Amino acid sequence: QVQLVESGGGLVQAGGSLRLSCAASGSIFSINAMGWYRQAPGKQRELVATITSSGRTNYADSVKGRFTISRDNAKNTVYLQLNSLKPEDTALYYCNADRVVVSTTPLRYHELWGQGTLVTVSS
Repeated sequence: QVQLVESGGGLVQAGGSLRLSCAASGSIFSINAMGWYRQAPGKQRELVATITSSGRTNYADSVKGRFTISRDNAKNTVYLQLNSLKPEDTALYYCNADRVVVSTTPLRYHELWGQGTLVTVSS
């Protein structure tokens, strides 16, 4: 069946950079929007950035100018470039894909979530 797998998390010093990847695997015809969410200890999961199949992006105010989301539709993969990292960026980052079309006859689609990849930023 289809699933999302994140990678690229790790430990980095403040001011450093990291690149996260998320690949959707399985029999997939298309994916509408893909995005990244994060959850820090004691906090609710929050939106970080999203990108539609046409390339339209949306960012949380806290990451604007520092993070960049991109995707490769042919590979069903979404990326998140994290620059100028701050300790407050430390969190478990989750990949999301909505309207993942797995069948066209009949039309059938799912929303998917990855298991998360940990990003830790030291001061």
